[in-house]
Amino acid sequence: MDIQAIVDDFWASRARGVYYPPQWFDKLTLDVACRVQLGLLDKAVAAGARQVGWKVGLTAAAIREQFGVHEPVFGYLLEEGRLDSGVELDLSTWQGAGFENELCLRLARPLRGPGVTVQQARAALRGCHPAMELVENRGDFSAQLAVAVADNVQQRAFVIGPEVSLAADADLAAVRCTVDINGTEVAQATGDAVMGDPCASLAWLANKLAEYGRGLEAGQYVMSGSFTRQFPLRPGDVAQTRFHGIGTVTVRARPA
Repeated sequence: MDIQAIVDDFWASRARGVYYPPQWFDKLTLDVACRVQLGLLDKAVAAGARQVGWKVGLTAAAIREQFGVHEPVFGYLLEEGRLDSGVELDLSTWQGAGFENELCLRLARPLRGPGVTVQQARAALRGCHPAMELVENRGDFSAQLAVAVADNVQQRAFVIGPEVSLAADADLAAVRCTVDINGTEVAQATGDAVMGDPCASLAWLANKLAEYGRGLEAGQYVMSGSFTRQFPLRPGDVAQTRFHGIGTVTVRARPA
């Protein structure tokens, strides 16, 4: 397949507000979708956007089984999507908002595969942030997973609290999070929900990006993958997630 032609077609469709172009339904492999996604990233950067990191999705084995895939997926993070805890969002321009509860890992030095181990991934960290990924349901994710990957896996923004340093023996798999929506607890989970250890997610990402000639750079953010299921975010909602021992992150959605 002519990857650049597909990238150009996705880019033109996006300019018209079509993020899941139907002409590509059921026609892309996940490998082609990853190449298209990276091509769209390159076009965005050429147009003036600044990449600040990456995200990992489908980190739970049960979800991968649901979609019939054997490994997670990745996406990219842009500077324009980085938001501070406490932000108030206007959802009037969003196409179905949701949030996921994640650690945002911060790299102290470059990390490049292949062959990166969990221990090497942990050693490359300078710290982490309590975080939420804000997702946008721009199309039928379940029915068109490859198109969704090409369209950056629902990514719209990410919200982070203050960075905390990590001890050399920090056990991110044991970190517990508690999720509240409008003052009501809706979920609890621990970091081992993310591939057994969020650092395993980071190692997977470094090794996967190497297949496409890419790597992780010092200072970049990596959204680890969600500790919990995805929750909808509606006008008027206040969502707060506490990562015990790490910190708290809050998002407010402006009333309609």
